[in-house]
Amino acid sequence: MDWNFLISNKDSLTVTTDSRRVTPGCVFVALKGEHFDGNDFVDQAEKDGAAYIIKGEHALQQLQDLARAWRRHLGLPIIAITGTNGKTTTKELTAAVLSTKYNIHYTQGNLNNALGVPLTLLQCTRAHKMAIVEMGASHPGDIRELVDIAEPDYGLITNVGRAHLEGFGSFEGVMRTKAELYDYLLAHRGIVFRNADNPYLKEMLGRLGDLGNLGGIVEYHTGTMPSGTQLVGEYNAENVSAALCVGTYFGISEDDALAAIRAYTPTNNRSQHMKTERNELVIDAYNANPTSMQAAICAFQGETYILGAMRELGEYTKVEHQNLVNMLLERKAERVLLVGPEYRETTAPYPIFDNVEALIAYLKEQALTGCHILIKGSRSNQLEQIIPLL
Repeated sequence: MDWNFLISNKDSLTVTTDSRRVTPGCVFVALKGEHFDGNDFVDQAEKDGAAYIIKGEHALQQLQDLARAWRRHLGLPIIAITGTNGKTTTKELTAAVLSTKYNIHYTQGNLNNALGVPLTLLQCTRAHKMAIVEMGASHPGDIRELVDIAEPDYGLITNVGRAHLEGFGSFEGVMRTKAELYDYLLAHRGIVFRNADNPYLKEMLGRLGDLGNLGGIVEYHTGTMPSGTQLVGEYNAENVSAALCVGTYFGISEDDALAAIRAYTPTNNRSQHMKTERNELVIDAYNANPTSMQAAICAFQGETYILGAMRELGEYTKVEHQNLVNMLLERKAERVLLVGPEYRETTAPYPIFDNVEALIAYLKEQALTGCHILIKGSRSNQLEQIIPLL
């Protein structure tokens, strides 16, 4: 489809997939999902003033094509960030650093999939000088699809770990999928930012063979956490180091970069520190996989652990949850509350709750006071619901 007329007549493309958010002059994309069909609202979108409507069986593909066309029209540099853990925090920190010098746009929230990436690109305007696009994956080929839409000039893989194993099949599958970003950059003379301390990233690049077509490899090392940040956990040193490296490459002084990182306030239940009237909380309740769970447990210095189950692990579910239980036993954890039936297949000697509702009922009867508490789980656990009880 030829998007030239639409692009040339828009200072920015206001695009929505929600019929309730249609405004005069916008583009409405009628997507069909498992429980909804945007095509049912096409007539209403026209009445509400949508200037252009993308509909039909291939609406998502057309949205992606439009996003790619808009990206090419703008021609701004794009940094793609992916990885098993830390990609959202790294994206946020990098955006904070680069914003000290450039007008940038970056992925909002967790819009990092086949729908979120094109929406992120379409939120860019001619005023932006650079964009940071976060890319998530749970199956082979996911990153390949996203880089073909965003066409990044730069790429950063934070790390690779044991996540979404049900979809990837194995840790090797994780590595191959994340390396699809390297494949694209090699084919298009892109530049790679790489943590030189991570052997898996070195191996993934090495598998590409002749790297002569890369625009360059910019390496950094995982340093120690700088003082004065609002981030919780020594594991965030990896994310900070990545943001500092990108900032240095684009001409941001270390002082300005560190000031931006120190000013950054974590949100969305990611690496947040909170003091309530009764307890001190470390809240990291947005994403959970074996690698991130183990890192959070290692970094935590308190006595109380509230941990959600890990999902999408397939045949590895039992062994990975048992590994966490073993880790807690080795640390002689003082108090542990586990949420999710997956823990019932382990030898955990701790209270296990099938869901957050059962945990809420328990906490109403057994109030925690004077505790230093780690709350760690995935979004599916909905552990943020217990915060008012703590």
